[in-house]
Amino acid sequence: MALTTEQRIRRAAIKLFADKGFHGTGIRDLAQAAKISSASLYHYMGTKEDLLADVMRECLARLLRAARGLTGEDPRDRLAGLVALHVLTHATQPAETRVVDHEVHVLSPTVRRRIVSLRDEYELLWTETISDGIRAGVFQDAEPVVTRLALLDMCNGVTRWYSPRGPLSLEQLATHYARLALRMLGGPENDFSFPVQRAREVVSTVWKRTL
Repeated sequence: MALTTEQRIRRAAIKLFADKGFHGTGIRDLAQAAKISSASLYHYMGTKEDLLADVMRECLARLLRAARGLTGEDPRDRLAGLVALHVLTHATQPAETRVVDHEVHVLSPTVRRRIVSLRDEYELLWTETISDGIRAGVFQDAEPVVTRLALLDMCNGVTRWYSPRGPLSLEQLATHYARLALRMLGGPENDFSFPVQRAREVVSTVWKRTL
């Protein structure tokens, strides 16, 4: 099915913002990539910042929706699920997640606050999961804030090197990262029962609609 003009512009923006950055992407670049004239481009979008913020908002909203669907009683299973979800999303949607991870600083203060609020809402799920594990005695960590930041940064890095031609399947990669996370928090690396395939299904569902 042919893409609409709006979809072509969005796809072009995601690729260009991911590859060249927001400031490195001009209106003419967007128009050429979307195969429309620069004058016509403004009929389908607001400002370039509006387009960037919309891409970020959509990506974060999907990630948050998926993460909320993985909640469980055992903090170890919840953490394994969050890690698997984050790894799978960054491996399968590298352009979108690269834009979210690296371009938020270019937003104007008002717009940035709205995007950061969504990101904070997502990261709060990680904070609560780690805190619950510490209270339950299944995690041991004197610096949970630093550990959360380290885990997220570790998972974000998947966009830089993951290839489907690599030696590990996506499920194997996500499982390995979940084990690393549990080890970082002082728990046995195999001490979780979360099915990583479930995270893969959730990722596929929330990203099914063409961007």
